[in-house]
Amino acid sequence: MITDVNVREADAADAPVLARLRWAFKQEDHDGGLSEPLRPVSHAEDWIQERLTSKTWLAWVAESDGEICGHVFLHLVERVPEPYEDNTPVGYVTNFYVVPEHRNRGFGAALLEALRRHAQGSGMDVLIVWPSERSVPLYRRSGFQSPTELLEAR
Repeated sequence: MITDVNVREADAADAPVLARLRWAFKQEDHDGGLSEPLRPVSHAEDWIQERLTSKTWLAWVAESDGEICGHVFLHLVERVPEPYEDNTPVGYVTNFYVVPEHRNRGFGAALLEALRRHAQGSGMDVLIVWPSERSVPLYRRSGFQSPTELLEAR
């Protein structure tokens, strides 16, 4: 299914492309169709560059023919230490996007596999995500399950 994909960890130099893809992603999901963004893409570029540089966020990119065509981000949520269990962080998975022309070709699965390998290698035992309805089947195929002990307040 995958044709010519390279998945690698993103770095700060990828911020301009990741910001443009983030804007495309959110415009695609924006209620009412495409409209002029309220903020410039440089807002996202600066945010992404700062967080990838500081390693407070991690990201993986999928490349085809040398161009980034998908990404997924991971934020480590620290847990308070306790006397009986490790306090490995919880991984918050977000900003998962593959450009439309590369969807349904295994790029998303490859991104999630790279992220999960990193999580397992880091001793992280929990990854959480708030999936879109469209992405639920892919997350399930990648090993994500509905939580039994999660509450949400809005």
